[in-house]
Amino acid sequence: MSFEFATAGRIVFGRGVAGCIGVEAAGLGRKVFVLTGRRSDRWDFLWDDLKGQGLAWQAFAIPHEPTVTLIGQAVQAAGQMGADLVIGIGGGSVIDAAKAVAAKLPNPGDLMDYLEVIGRGRALQQPSLPCIAVPTTAGTGAEVTRNAVLRSETHGVKVSLRSATMLPERAIVDPDLTLPLPPDVTAGTGLDALTQLLEAFVSRRANPLTDGLCREGLQRAARSLERAVARGEDADAREDMALASLFGGLALANAGLGAVHGFAGPLGGMVSAPHGMICAALLPEVMAANIRALENREAGHPALGRYAETAALLTGRPGATAADGVAWVGQLVQRLDVPSLGRMGFTAEQACEAVDKARQASSMKGNPVTLTEEALMGIYRRSL
Repeated sequence: MSFEFATAGRIVFGRGVAGCIGVEAAGLGRKVFVLTGRRSDRWDFLWDDLKGQGLAWQAFAIPHEPTVTLIGQAVQAAGQMGADLVIGIGGGSVIDAAKAVAAKLPNPGDLMDYLEVIGRGRALQQPSLPCIAVPTTAGTGAEVTRNAVLRSETHGVKVSLRSATMLPERAIVDPDLTLPLPPDVTAGTGLDALTQLLEAFVSRRANPLTDGLCREGLQRAARSLERAVARGEDADAREDMALASLFGGLALANAGLGAVHGFAGPLGGMVSAPHGMICAALLPEVMAANIRALENREAGHPALGRYAETAALLTGRPGATAADGVAWVGQLVQRLDVPSLGRMGFTAEQACEAVDKARQASSMKGNPVTLTEEALMGIYRRSL
């Protein structure tokens, strides 16, 4: 057995740790480019901290999922201020944007030179600028991953900018920052975390280190996701979900994902819908399709045991079967009122395009079994 494990230069976790951002920033740079969500006025404490450390800073809003065009604008603004440090404080979109800006600034040329699938896919030659990632949602785990997902308006698809140097220098994970999240965002991001943990656990590239993270994360998500949705002020549930998200990011960055994210990336480029909800709509059908394929073609495959173990972790029943896990996830999706792909705006006519794009997605490489075109078409159509 051989594997490697890479993550952020330093992870700081705990309630209230956001108060250390200014001190951490002062050790990494002097001119700070800060990417936020729509409302930068939420982070007055951060502006005071940066000012108190004698740092110059400039804020840039990421009001929606990052696009190639928006990242180009952010890179230009950061370059004009001479930024030597990038901070992303927000959800996964903001953190992905921060990683992309930090990566592109030292590397000349057009952003398309470095993008997968739609671009030239060139490797970044210069290491990224130092980046501090501060998540305010509990879902993507982007604070500990080495890629940034960007949407191309021209191509109608989401693609990645990827480099080992894109791992943030600091991941500062403060569960208190997630307390204001509304129920729908809590549900969508939490379901993304659950999906990532499950897919990394059954991935072809799973290893003993990521396995431990997934087992712990799945148990925490199972006991706390619905509590966090129903009672947003529940600090213990928020802490569990922040850890589940962090563990999911650590696991996927080192073990990969699977068919859910193989579909979700392309679908997110075709219709504007929350990524976590797309994942949740697909998850029960992907689980069922994978289990059928494994039972029919590779009855002794270790992933079948992983699906049964997942069921035990989610249900709390040691004797749970793989089918019980599928049923548990399906019932959770119903209880959280996850819309079908059809309710999100996808159509049966898009099936061929969705399947073609999914088969090319990098996430599909981690799926525990190679799914046929017929199986992929069935997943899409049953998820409508």
